[in-house]
Amino acid sequence: MTKNQQYDIVAVGAHPDDVEVGCGGVLIDLAKRGCRCGIVILTQGEMGTGGSAEIRSLEVEKAAEILGADILARFDWGDTKLQDSYDKRLAVAEIIRKARPKIVLASCPQIGHGRRQSHPDHVAAGVIVTNAIHLASLAKVDLAGESHLVTRTFHYFLPPGVTPDFVIDITPHFDRWIKALSAHQSQFLNPDKSRDYIEQLTAMARSFGLQARCKYGQGFGSTEPIQVGNIMNLITGE
Repeated sequence: MTKNQQYDIVAVGAHPDDVEVGCGGVLIDLAKRGCRCGIVILTQGEMGTGGSAEIRSLEVEKAAEILGADILARFDWGDTKLQDSYDKRLAVAEIIRKARPKIVLASCPQIGHGRRQSHPDHVAAGVIVTNAIHLASLAKVDLAGESHLVTRTFHYFLPPGVTPDFVIDITPHFDRWIKALSAHQSQFLNPDKSRDYIEQLTAMARSFGLQARCKYGQGFGSTEPIQVGNIMNLITGE
């Protein structure tokens, strides 16, 4: 990524498939609208039941091409071992300063209840990104590049029981979203796994869609109230 490459949106995931699962349909939509989308991955996903770090690296490249997004950075910060630290904040903040996105999407830093409901890596990623966004905006931080203030941060992977602040309709892009998910063959199309992950993710999108009166959707939490200039836009979907 060169100095003059500015992105409209940057999505950050703890694992190689997180962005696709949590906000892949949205990135497809934005790319079709002419927006420039970037992806940052914090671990290699080496602890996944299927595949290896090398296999997952190839899968995420294929998936990013389907999404219409660029992979801006891939870190090796330890699958199942991800923790917030100042060095990690600085590394992500440097990417934010270079990419200068208006919006950042990241997993929710809020802990849920129950086994597998809030993967510790997802929570840690949300915390790292939140802190990195703050550092990127500070002029006196010992960090390359000019300070940059992200306009909005939105979170995917909301804990169970948390109602999304908004849902984006991904129905027109559903088939392409499934294609991006399927690029992660070692995770979602692995015959050695007993669960039908594509069916489960479809059900998740359908659940968000039902909440927002569309067929398939992806839900997000907002760190602060969303300003609306024209209340009628809330019923037109614009």
